[in-house]
Amino acid sequence: MDKVRPSTRRLIQLYSALLYNAYVKGFIKGKIYQGKAKYVCVPGLNCYSCPGAVGSCPLGALQNALGSSGHRMGWYVIGIILLFGITLGRTICGWLCPFGLIQELLHKIPGVKLRKSRFTRALSWLKYVILVGLVVVFPIVYGLNKGYSVPGFCKYICPAGTLEGAVALLANPNNTNLISMLGALFTSKLVIMIVILTACVFCYRSFCRFLCPLGAIYGIFNRFSIVGIRVDENRCNGCGACVHGCGMDIKHVGDHECINCGKCMEGCGQNAISIKSGSITLKAPSHTEPERSSHKAYARIAWGIALVVLVIALIWFNFLDPSVRI
Repeated sequence: MDKVRPSTRRLIQLYSALLYNAYVKGFIKGKIYQGKAKYVCVPGLNCYSCPGAVGSCPLGALQNALGSSGHRMGWYVIGIILLFGITLGRTICGWLCPFGLIQELLHKIPGVKLRKSRFTRALSWLKYVILVGLVVVFPIVYGLNKGYSVPGFCKYICPAGTLEGAVALLANPNNTNLISMLGALFTSKLVIMIVILTACVFCYRSFCRFLCPLGAIYGIFNRFSIVGIRVDENRCNGCGACVHGCGMDIKHVGDHECINCGKCMEGCGQNAISIKSGSITLKAPSHTEPERSSHKAYARIAWGIALVVLVIALIWFNFLDPSVRI
């Protein structure tokens, strides 16, 4: 019997989650990393307060920047999000987001699965309302009136922050004293998190599709990002198998709802779909052997470099980083 191997995308998702959370000591001690690397934003949704996080969540950083009028860091955050969007678009959602991985793993739990429909497509626009209301308007208005920043989405909704930050910290025996300090806000966020995670079991990537404002931002860049899904119009026969087989609420491959996961490639009988960076094909359908075999050597080299980077990150953040050494 053949062994079932994880896909390249799943391995990259796992790798990203490990690299973003390379501060293993944080999970052991129940403390968050506060070194200089925290000034750097990672591409995906990964909470600043996660015990292992070595970088900042771009969504939280953006809200803080918008609420702090005149702060120099604001331009950096906006610039880095623009860079992520222009280069990768929602490829980040499909390949590099730890919370996206959590949602997909939850969806593998057996149970009734809700199919996408006109209702889910309409509901997918809710994340843009949340983006404008809680991520942009709320921090700016609050900052102007109160003089300090409050990240509305992170404070009141974000399930990634509740799970990766609050729950992960409270689960550590060293932080049992914090439990008595919890109030109504934490309780409401915990309920929201449980509802969203439960919904992911029945509805594919429910948070990503309906609520995530970071995905909404990247979706704006999706059509012209450097890396993304591309359709060969000369091969495409318009059968619609790509849209029908996609779990996201896309109207066509590569639109603002597409996370560039590449699942549509395997369902395309015309081999018309691939993931490209300009004219370079990064991933082609698995049954097109010539294209796939030509990248095997490069893939091994890339994975070798990636593993070296991960090992260096683990050693640096846990043993060598002078900004956290005591």
